[in-house]
Amino acid sequence: MSDIIAPVPSAAQLAWQRSETNAFFHFGLNTFAGKEWGDGSEDPRDFNPTALDCRQWARTARAGGFKVGILTAKHHDGFCLWPSHVTEHSVQNSPWRDGKGDLVREFVDAFRAEGLEVGLYLSPWDRHEPCYGDSERYNDFYCTQLEELLTQYGELREVWFDGAIDEGPNGRKQTYDWQRYFDLVRTLQPKAVTFGDGGTDVRWVGNERGIAGETCWGTVDPNFIRFPGDSGISKANDALADADKSERLRNGDAPNGSGLRVWRPAECDVSIRPGWFYHPEEESEVRTVDNLLDLYFKSVGRNGTLLLNFPITPEGLVHTVDAERAVAFQQAKAALFATDLAIDSRIQISNAEAEYPIDTVLDAEKNSYWTPGKAGENATLMLRLPEERTVSIVSLEEAIEFGQLIAKHRIELQDDSRKSCRVIEGTTVGCKRLHRVDPILCSTVKLTISKSYGESALAALRLY
Repeated sequence: MSDIIAPVPSAAQLAWQRSETNAFFHFGLNTFAGKEWGDGSEDPRDFNPTALDCRQWARTARAGGFKVGILTAKHHDGFCLWPSHVTEHSVQNSPWRDGKGDLVREFVDAFRAEGLEVGLYLSPWDRHEPCYGDSERYNDFYCTQLEELLTQYGELREVWFDGAIDEGPNGRKQTYDWQRYFDLVRTLQPKAVTFGDGGTDVRWVGNERGIAGETCWGTVDPNFIRFPGDSGISKANDALADADKSERLRNGDAPNGSGLRVWRPAECDVSIRPGWFYHPEEESEVRTVDNLLDLYFKSVGRNGTLLLNFPITPEGLVHTVDAERAVAFQQAKAALFATDLAIDSRIQISNAEAEYPIDTVLDAEKNSYWTPGKAGENATLMLRLPEERTVSIVSLEEAIEFGQLIAKHRIELQDDSRKSCRVIEGTTVGCKRLHRVDPILCSTVKLTISKSYGESALAALRLY
């Protein structure tokens, strides 16, 4: 292909985005203190899960269709779920496993045993560590902890940096050495992606509701958000968010041909309950299957990935209600996408490059695609179904290994009599774009690429 002006994903970014749905697990002293953000004064002796079973977490994630599990190895309270060599504020001073346990080890082993990949969250903000706010000393401390996690637990898919920041106990604000942190990950875990507000690989979507923008580019201006926390948005309360920055994180930045764009797709984080940590009073507030499906369409279906959090109970388990809901979500999703109604259609196109066969949009191969060539804008692709079929979902995929280029598209669904017609106007496509419509009986589907930044490449057009 030629004239592609957009950035392209690395192999790690491409694999990460194709995972679609990943699972987050919040667990620590906050769980036993009933808090969301501990202040660092909590007693490690309170940490004692009596029935901890990381294999149960992993089975829940696998049954829920999640590909990666990410654990809060250390949250803002500074309590470490592994026996860190640079702090006493960890599991080694808890009664759990008689102080000899390593929850991070149990977590990664359990998830790999279930065929899943793993990631780790390490909060830069540490409300317990006395040297926090003495920037150079704390950066050394933090990098030691980061290196412990990057070297002792095998290959990681994602390293999660939270952007939360505040003054240390000495009254001074900590200056994080983000470049040093990122370089450490690059050196020790080259296949991992890093997450942050702006990220270096993956960006925050700008809210904790799990929702990407209707327009969602996988590219951003790197000067917009230079490092995690630079967005100026309080993730503790979306009402405090800077509306312009939040919207820009949701939408990303379109390619502009000047080179001032980098590939940083959006991760859409949200909890299955109101809180990120477990609170028994939230038992009746677990998200419904319909709500989880809606989040899937508004995250994965808008060119993002969905990161769904499961608060672990004080016993050390995914709550039964949460686990059952995850399985029901996967079953409902699988039923929706069980049969591609377009698979045996005939195709007509307005323009095509000879070396890119048009039937590739109907196959199951991720690495095949159709391109309308240089005359891409207003190029059309028409599917003629063997008979009238009831359609309620249209799925589009770009071959994002060549960049994300489609800026505007139009879909027309029509029946044999041409009396019934449904028109969908859309903007970006990216890794996956899902359009839901009221069920319509149709025999032809016409896709028009109305605007494109260069030669776009369509990997799939599917109907459900």
